[in-house]
Amino acid sequence: MRRLTSLSLLVGAGIILGGATSCNKDGGGGLFGKKKQSSSATGWAYNDKKMGGFSVAKNVDQQTGPGLVFVQGGTFAMGATEQDVMMEWNNIPRRITVSSFYIDETEVSNVHYREYLYWLTRMYNESFPEVVRNALPDTLVWRSELAYNEPLVEYYFRHPAYNDYPVVGVTWKQATDYAKWRSNRVNEKLLMDAGLLSKADITNQADDNTFDSKSYMAGLYEGTPGKMSKGAKKQFQNPDGTPRGAQFEDGLMLPNYRLPTEAEWEYAALGYIGQNPNPSKKEGNRGEELIMNKQIYSWGTNNSGLRDIRRGKWQGEFLANFKRGSGDNMGMAGGLNDRASIPAAVSTYFPNTFGIYNMSGNVSEWVQDVYRPLTAIDGDDFNYFRGNKFQTVYLNSENELEKDSLGQLRMRDVTDEESASRLNYQKGDVINYLDGDSLSLVEYGYGITTLINDKSRVIKGGSWNDRAYWLSPGTRRFMQEDMATNTVGFRCAMDRVGSPEGNKFKTGNLFRKQRQKR
Repeated sequence: MRRLTSLSLLVGAGIILGGATSCNKDGGGGLFGKKKQSSSATGWAYNDKKMGGFSVAKNVDQQTGPGLVFVQGGTFAMGATEQDVMMEWNNIPRRITVSSFYIDETEVSNVHYREYLYWLTRMYNESFPEVVRNALPDTLVWRSELAYNEPLVEYYFRHPAYNDYPVVGVTWKQATDYAKWRSNRVNEKLLMDAGLLSKADITNQADDNTFDSKSYMAGLYEGTPGKMSKGAKKQFQNPDGTPRGAQFEDGLMLPNYRLPTEAEWEYAALGYIGQNPNPSKKEGNRGEELIMNKQIYSWGTNNSGLRDIRRGKWQGEFLANFKRGSGDNMGMAGGLNDRASIPAAVSTYFPNTFGIYNMSGNVSEWVQDVYRPLTAIDGDDFNYFRGNKFQTVYLNSENELEKDSLGQLRMRDVTDEESASRLNYQKGDVINYLDGDSLSLVEYGYGITTLINDKSRVIKGGSWNDRAYWLSPGTRRFMQEDMATNTVGFRCAMDRVGSPEGNKFKTGNLFRKQRQKR
């Protein structure tokens, strides 16, 4: 346990999402740069123990985490782009803005998930075997009363022939836990690469003594120090010269991996960047023209149908893995149309203009959002999302931070009493806000009049066993967060901090100062 300070409260809760910046002329130098910075507000030097030792990272750009691609945000029309054949009216088009973010290039594969299970077994199996059991995917999702799928039950998840195939049989809760684990492993390696942790530290971890990003930043996990460079030693030291651990303000550690929101997922799937419907032109459409295209599938306007129209060996071939018709999952022998009877390897088929694979077809994917039929028109028009249940750090009776038996920083739900006097929200749990609460006068009688409740999560993208209609990014379905099928997998996303245009770009339009007249 550790005595709480105002700084450790903010850092431990993961509230500080951006590295500190300065506005001076020196700048530059990278994370361990030599050039000194000073405050434009006080003139005091940064990173100088003779001047108090206030530490400020030097123009650190957010690096791209393993497996991710950068998605530059913008405005788009979220919702249906073709006829609503199901007559559900749950995807009415609405224009919104999405901030820049990162998303996985591919769906999470079987080998990725087995790596996760291996780590859980090594750390927790002796003391907490239920943790490993609860993370196992349900391989029985392949069973059917009137089909012979037993080989898939036994082989799909573990046989090396399916290493690069998307993991299925995973619930929304399991996918969320995987994303948390992935965040910790990526940040742990970054600290090892910088010399703040030793690779030998891995062998000493078990149970509550395992690395967790928030626990580390709250001072509840120390680990074994590694060998740091001179620049790193100077960067990571207290004013008295003693070494310190990394904090988020240092710009070394990355934001958390997580499931994408529905808005992020749909925006990334449409890939409104660099599209060129007329190959004879050197430049593609920009801005409003892209939204007006109303593309149906994720591969853009170059191929508005399901087959490749470009000249060459792939002309006429299917661009995604889906079910063409009743009883036709892959075509005839000697001419298989999509070359896959079940999910295919995650890096196959046509990537969209962001370079992302299988946003249409292969497997449908979990997103963060709680499902409501009309949230697309009820929600905010900036970073729309339904599913907020706000949390903060847990403090014991002695006002100290704690970690749980698995080494994770303990958190608690924000109460309504704490939120009552705020201007921006008045409740800690706002999943039902304006759709299921007393203000909306809407009730969802789960199991009586509807299958919708607060555990209903949105799935997107269409799968290997779906017709083409479900491949459109605007279509949406839902499933209970503790259920799994053989058609649903997932991919992760990450917040973008800093310039929305990416590294090496500045935020805002920068104009030259006008000369003053005497």
